[in-house]
Amino acid sequence: MQIQTKLPKVGTTIFTVMSQLAQQHNAVNLGQGFPDFDGPQSLRDALAAAMNSGKNQYAPMTGIAPLREQIAAKTEALYGRKVNADAEVTVTSGATEAIFAAIAAVVCPGDEVIVLDPCYDCYEPAIDLVGGRAVHIPLTLPDFSVDWQRVKDAVTPMTRVIMVNTPHNPSGAVFSAADLDTLAEITRGTQILVISDEVYEHIVFDDLPHQSALRHAELAERSFVVSSFGKTYHCTGWKVGYCIAPRALSAEFRKVHQYLTFCTFGPAQWAFADVLANDPQHYLDLPAFYQHKRDRFRELLAPTKFQLLPVSGAYFQLVDYTALSDKDDLGFCEWLVREAGVAAIPVSAFYETAPDARIIRFCFAKSDATLAAAAERLAKL
Repeated sequence: MQIQTKLPKVGTTIFTVMSQLAQQHNAVNLGQGFPDFDGPQSLRDALAAAMNSGKNQYAPMTGIAPLREQIAAKTEALYGRKVNADAEVTVTSGATEAIFAAIAAVVCPGDEVIVLDPCYDCYEPAIDLVGGRAVHIPLTLPDFSVDWQRVKDAVTPMTRVIMVNTPHNPSGAVFSAADLDTLAEITRGTQILVISDEVYEHIVFDDLPHQSALRHAELAERSFVVSSFGKTYHCTGWKVGYCIAPRALSAEFRKVHQYLTFCTFGPAQWAFADVLANDPQHYLDLPAFYQHKRDRFRELLAPTKFQLLPVSGAYFQLVDYTALSDKDDLGFCEWLVREAGVAAIPVSAFYETAPDARIIRFCFAKSDATLAAAAERLAKL
């Protein structure tokens, strides 16, 4: 039997490859972006309580009302945007599902979607599957800022969506208010929509505000804004996220969502509703929690031969390894696992066409002991 693949460029993800290598070589895994510690005890207790009280059947397609109401309240409190919990908030099975559903809802065959490289690896396959075309615009090195003139120049009559990500994975760069203003200017008077990947919204450092598309009234009217409970509450394996979008966009989004997963893990929804209502301090304290880890990890890496790039948000540290090797980044990451016992991710995996740069990504969403063990090994290089 011959099967014509719909995703000829897709193989095993680099995250799986590097994690498997890490297991084979008993390496400290700073590759895949997940914490090696648990979320709040109150959240786990709330999950158990929900399961033990019989909340184990299908949840409503859009998400349980108490959770959507808490999301709406948090959105207004943080970003000044009043959203309708019934019509504009949809709970999803992780942010990846939300991104796929948003793309599938509005991108038609032949449509163009502008993505900013380096970008997360789920964007382009979703665009390909619905017959769209990803138009890759590289971010400007070394600060991974957006060259908005290049974005503007890339807009054509076929442009349907511009995808943005702040705080940015893998670089940790964050948008300014001026970035939002410029994006609004580019889309003004057009039919272009925005998908704003904001899964690290609560991990922004140095007292910088998170510049959500929801803060910008003009952008909010044309945006799907995607968030992740897994990132905020250290429970990526629960796969719970949500999407906020205007009523008309949410209606189309839900048409896809209802036939993609229909609904999301019910007991977890009750647990998140509980902690949002009773422990908002968790997400308010998250910037300081991760800034401590960022600063500690950078301190540990300071004596090494790696050049540390700035990090303003998310939980990744990019490093330039030029002083250590002339290998390409994939080759260096493979060597690093085998010879140093530390797993990282090559940044070229996030590009269509990678620049001539020797940069890899470490994840610092790890315990202090894990970070110290990795740094001790890296210091020997």
